[in-house]
Amino acid sequence: MRIHLICVGRRMPGWIEEGYREYAKRLPPECALHLVEIDPVHRAKTTTVRQAREEEGRRILKAIPKGADVIVLDERGRSWSTETLAGHLRDWLADGRDRALVVGGADGLSDECLARARERWSLSALTFPHPLVRVILAEQLYRAWSLTQGHPYHRAG
Repeated sequence: MRIHLICVGRRMPGWIEEGYREYAKRLPPECALHLVEIDPVHRAKTTTVRQAREEEGRRILKAIPKGADVIVLDERGRSWSTETLAGHLRDWLADGRDRALVVGGADGLSDECLARARERWSLSALTFPHPLVRVILAEQLYRAWSLTQGHPYHRAG
């Protein structure tokens, strides 16, 4: 199984790329994390938010691997604890299908992307910068994997 992290945005600051790589490389091959960067829409004066969101949505949908189970990151989604994510990861590994975790751009996700998703996941009630979400997701996936392995990285009380 591969986890495809599909994100709108390119040319991230070095510290974002370094943080993402640090946690992604810790994951074993059976749940490898693969980053797919989607070009954001070039915003002309006449480009509306709706148009930008729809075009980015088309690009995202095109990047989702065939047969992948799609989970979108959405502020209106359900919140998961680390233990819940570890349970999902166990299930994903047992199922064997690829997963696509989708992070929209500054204007959010299109209705088509939301409709394509099996589930909506909210990382927090807080709003995070989109680049930072990559690092948070990679770290949380590593933390969840380490929890499934009994590794001491996750020290819950």
